[in-house]
Amino acid sequence: MKDERRGMTIAEKIIARAAGRSWVAPGEYVTAKIDIAMMNDNIRYIPALLQKAGIKEGAFRIWDRERFVVIIDHRVPTPSLADAANHKKAREAALSLDVGHFYDIFEGVSHQVMVEKGHALPGELVVGADSHATTYGALNALGTGIGVTEMAYVAKTGQLWFKVPETIRFDLKGTLPEYVSAKDIALFVAGCYGTDMAQYRAIEWSGPGAAELSIDGRLTLANMSLELGAKFAVFQADTKTEEFLHARAHRAFHPVAPDPDARYVRIYPLDVSSLVPQVARPHNVGNVGAITEVVGVPIQQALIASCCNGRIDDIQAAARIVKGKKVKKGVRFYVNPASREVYQTALKRGIISTLIEAGVMIGIPSCGFCNYFGGAMAAGETCIAALPRNFKGRMGNPDAKIYLASPETVAASAVAGVIVDPREVVCCQ
Repeated sequence: MKDERRGMTIAEKIIARAAGRSWVAPGEYVTAKIDIAMMNDNIRYIPALLQKAGIKEGAFRIWDRERFVVIIDHRVPTPSLADAANHKKAREAALSLDVGHFYDIFEGVSHQVMVEKGHALPGELVVGADSHATTYGALNALGTGIGVTEMAYVAKTGQLWFKVPETIRFDLKGTLPEYVSAKDIALFVAGCYGTDMAQYRAIEWSGPGAAELSIDGRLTLANMSLELGAKFAVFQADTKTEEFLHARAHRAFHPVAPDPDARYVRIYPLDVSSLVPQVARPHNVGNVGAITEVVGVPIQQALIASCCNGRIDDIQAAARIVKGKKVKKGVRFYVNPASREVYQTALKRGIISTLIEAGVMIGIPSCGFCNYFGGAMAAGETCIAALPRNFKGRMGNPDAKIYLASPETVAASAVAGVIVDPREVVCCQ
């Protein structure tokens, strides 16, 4: 095979380093060492998998306990006796397997806790037993979701095989207009290019527009990249990254940048300065249109939550919209902080009191509201939500409708009682 080496993208560089190689190319299969592995409640399945493989649980040792993280975040608070029993099994498994870092339901959504606690660091290869592990790319890490069986193999060996993905790049320029946020970028891309445009590819979010995004905005965009089909999604590290990790990282890290001659399967330029609020209509993340296409749709529920939009920027944006106003009668508006840290920050800034005074209900930091454990809907009801997905039945009822939007649009719609342009609500106060 002719050696046609050229520069590498961020994903290629991180995979090459993890595979002990100086260079890799898209399409190659490699075995790579994992820097950090994360499991949620599904840790409870590991003992049974070990038994099936003929391995006695007491004899099993995680390849590196300090690089294995368990966070209980799904089905919180437990909605059933079966779920309570499963949580108990998860706690027992984490103890018996001697995981190095265990966070119970107190801490919040796994992906948010992973970045807050300094577990996902620049230049590292991270796997998570949850699909939205692409979130870690906001910090220049290469994160991807894997299955429980794969995770059992990682837990034992500390490695996993990968097909080196092609990389596409979005060159963002301009500054987001007021009341338009990173969620709108993700929805706009999904609407323009479809939800499979990055299937088994890496996305590099690049350019001055990407650099302008806050860490919270980057986390949202990296998270939503999964909904574009991405295997990985990654930003370059900068001073914002370093400042965020300054008091969080417990080990040295090495940011990775693309080579000047790196090859991309496609480069998409996107000027975000002209972007307007976007909304994904039921029942597909890619069924997106500008806010003007859905204005006036009545809603019964509004929701800001999840690993995608439960961060402090999101909650603060909602408080800014509803301050001095009231949630429309007949609308249930839930705001669910993504973590205990986010909740505490919102409390200290007075954000929680602003929301409560407006008639907003505050949830427990968890994944509960992303499905139906905290916000099940009745048949025929409509919800507008800052969540990653709006699949049919996602919130418990196949006869309910879910629209996806930014926290700003969600909050404004909760006040209006119908889907509305947040800029219109603000200018009319």
